[in-house]
Amino acid sequence: MPDPSTATTVAAAVERIWDEAVLPALEEYVRVPALSPAFDPDWEAHGHLDRAVELVRDWCAARPVPGLQAEVLRLPGLTPLLLLDVPASAGADPRARALLYGHLDKQPEMVGWRDGLGPWEPVVQHGRLYGRGGADDGYAPFAVCAALEAMAEAGLPHPRCLVLVEASEESGSIHLDAHVEALAERLGRPDLVVGLDSGCATWDRLWTTSSLRGLVALTVTVEVLAEGVHSGSHGGVAPSSFRVLRALLDRIEDADTGRVLVPALWADVPPNRREELAATAAELGEEVLAGLPLVPGVRPMGTGPEDWLRARTWEPSIAYVGVAGMPPPERAGNVIRPATTVKLAVRLPPTCPADRAADALVDTLTADPPHGARVAVEVESAETGWDAPPTAPWLAAALAEAGTAAFGRPPAAMGEGGSIPFIGKLGRRFPDAQFLVTGVLGPGSNAHGPNEFLHLAMARGVTSVVAGVLAALADADRP
Repeated sequence: MPDPSTATTVAAAVERIWDEAVLPALEEYVRVPALSPAFDPDWEAHGHLDRAVELVRDWCAARPVPGLQAEVLRLPGLTPLLLLDVPASAGADPRARALLYGHLDKQPEMVGWRDGLGPWEPVVQHGRLYGRGGADDGYAPFAVCAALEAMAEAGLPHPRCLVLVEASEESGSIHLDAHVEALAERLGRPDLVVGLDSGCATWDRLWTTSSLRGLVALTVTVEVLAEGVHSGSHGGVAPSSFRVLRALLDRIEDADTGRVLVPALWADVPPNRREELAATAAELGEEVLAGLPLVPGVRPMGTGPEDWLRARTWEPSIAYVGVAGMPPPERAGNVIRPATTVKLAVRLPPTCPADRAADALVDTLTADPPHGARVAVEVESAETGWDAPPTAPWLAAALAEAGTAAFGRPPAAMGEGGSIPFIGKLGRRFPDAQFLVTGVLGPGSNAHGPNEFLHLAMARGVTSVVAGVLAALADADRP
């Protein structure tokens, strides 16, 4: 930004736009049960995703952003995509182009919401908007439009901006590639990609995301019987599908320590990321575990802050996220069940090729199963992670200036343990682009779980930073 007074003007405009326009619209968005297609196979008939996309389109189209065009793009059988196309303002570098990203589909409701809170009923308490999807990632298109509107009020130039808002991110962005391919000529080759679907370690500064882990999602089914049999008649002779499954899982994970045992799922941590891990761990200390709701008496894995950070950003991990074939205890008879299925979410280091990891998992789990059990492994998705390219001097300077103006402290960087498939895909598609990946998912915000909330002050700060970075990109004299 040219001077501190301009930054103050932008921040004041951002706060007013958020209070008067963004927050009421976000509350309406929270009320829409726009489940991602993986959780609502009948999404097209239910119409919730269309309703969410149209709500945001109408809001954006009505804002005083000069030249903004808001279009809903549809391809047969795929979730809709909202495209915002904003021409460069007067005085901006005509060659500069920014691509900004967000998503409107949501995770399921989950149980455990506190009294007075719920997934589809927005509640504002203590500067936080509770409800599903506000922080992950419904705020993004509102924030981008608010940033552009504030820039227009302050007389700040901005480059041409294309904003992609998809509706399948929580399903692995399964419909996004087709939309991006259809828009290839229009998207061109952006100088800057901005993703607002990530997190922050604290609420008092901007946190940029330096890496994202990859993900392999798969199911493992062990089948031993054509039908269930009485445990008294055949116990000790008929093998247990659950025991066989346990034995197979012991091949890929140490049951005592949780360490992943498949070499193909590991990758070296680059020297610059090791330095970043050490610096972030030294600053955060025990706060690295902020937001982790351990039951009293349960100890975290790992030996301390740096170990915890490395484990959740640059090492593989396995989560067992679903089980089938087991009746609930109150309906469980004394029966040896015919089969057991478990769903795994396997997180990968950012630079680990996901296809290689998936092949290694399938080979390890299916080779010579105990008792000759029938084992089927289905890989649902395999997405390689992302390691940010070196930051250009102009972007580093813009982030330092805008981040300090918005939060009173310079920004910091850290890796995230989650996956944003779109960022990795765009990194491979646009290898020469600069990337700003950030977000509002901080301590306790609990995206995907109960009591998810959007920290409103953090969201306003991120909005102001987006304005500052876009202004820097618009400068034809940037280094």
